[in-house]
Amino acid sequence: MKNIRDDYSDIIDLPHHQSKTRKHMSLHDRAAQFAPFAALTGYSEAIRETGRLTDEAPDMSDQAKAELDEKLEMLRFLLPQLPEITMTFFTEDERKSGGRYEKITGKVKRIDEASRRIIMELGEQIEIDRLTGLEFENS
Repeated sequence: MKNIRDDYSDIIDLPHHQSKTRKHMSLHDRAAQFAPFAALTGYSEAIRETGRLTDEAPDMSDQAKAELDEKLEMLRFLLPQLPEITMTFFTEDERKSGGRYEKITGKVKRIDEASRRIIMELGEQIEIDRLTGLEFENS
């Protein structure tokens, strides 16, 4: 078997060459050259988005709609007192079918009949047609 020292005996003991014009690369920068390459940019995000669950849009019964209408009428009557309410509403997802249910609690400032929105004291605006539940804090 051949000895490696015999093959490179003319150069093996020479000092390692370092350029006088270029800065020596740090170990961190050298390691970065061999970092994994993400050939499919955005693939993991697409997988995460596909796996994200959404709820189905509500299909309220006529009775539930009638109860919600009664509560809205009561809210209109109590409006001068700035009642505090909890609303449950459905928000459609921007990227896929379905959406999510959200709840908000606060004082009602006014009801805009033209745009069919409930305006809260802190500025939130909730579309009446998206409401699925309405509760008064005093009830």
